Amino acid sequence: MSDPWIEGETALLCGSGRAGLLVRLVRGAQPVGDDGVIDLGAEIGQAVGRPIDWSGARYRLVRPSLADLLASVHRGAQIVTPKDAAQLLYVAGVGPGARVAEAGAGSGALTIALAYAVGPTGRVTSFDRRADFLETARSNVERAGLSARVTFRERDVGRQGIDESDLDSVVLDLPEPWDVLPSARTALAVGGHAATYTPTYNQLERAVRAFRSHGFVEVRASELLERGLHVGDGGTRPEFDMLGHTGFLAAGRKVD
Repeated sequence: MSDPWIEGETALLCGSGRAGLLVRLVRGAQPVGDDGVIDLGAEIGQAVGRPIDWSGARYRLVRPSLADLLASVHRGAQIVTPKDAAQLLYVAGVGPGARVAEAGAGSGALTIALAYAVGPTGRVTSFDRRADFLETARSNVERAGLSARVTFRERDVGRQGIDESDLDSVVLDLPEPWDVLPSARTALAVGGHAATYTPTYNQLERAVRAFRSHGFVEVRASELLERGLHVGDGGTRPEFDMLGHTGFLAAGRKVD
């Protein structure tokens, strides 16, 4: 986006040779990690990408991508990896303006991905039965500048179900997602998708059986493996290490 900066926005301070730093467009000095403080008040209303000299180096202030926001997550519970988060958005049919429920807030990484995808006109409701996980997720979503799109609720959806209706998508990052699929199906609008994320084959098998037994169609299951490449002139090869198994994805659609 090329619109001028608005006060309160989350921005990324980018400098050559180092990771970007998330900052908030506010007036007055604010701490930036362990690197000191910065005052970005003069950037409010200005064009995106202007050079900024700070802490002995030159930076550019740009709008963060989803990858930038996920890289900033402070971990509590294990997070959904970016490769899996992107695929979950796809199989769960999450897009601009969607109404989404998530169960298993964890550290909020998937919450950030969902909130980013639904845009300013969408809405995400994030459930977790643990107050400490909700607090961590809330803090990370606020740091990403997406808290206006998310409602956090302390609720054990495994026992109490999802008390929402007319949802476009339900995403379950839970040890026993099959317990929630009946209420997820009730909460979904016709044509809506549900997706699960589980670490073991046994959990995947049980989740897929539950999708089928509760009348979901277009049921699919997948796993993503990520292998980087070392690129050199005349010497390109796969990296020795790869991001292998992290979780299994399953998804289905409600059509009646």
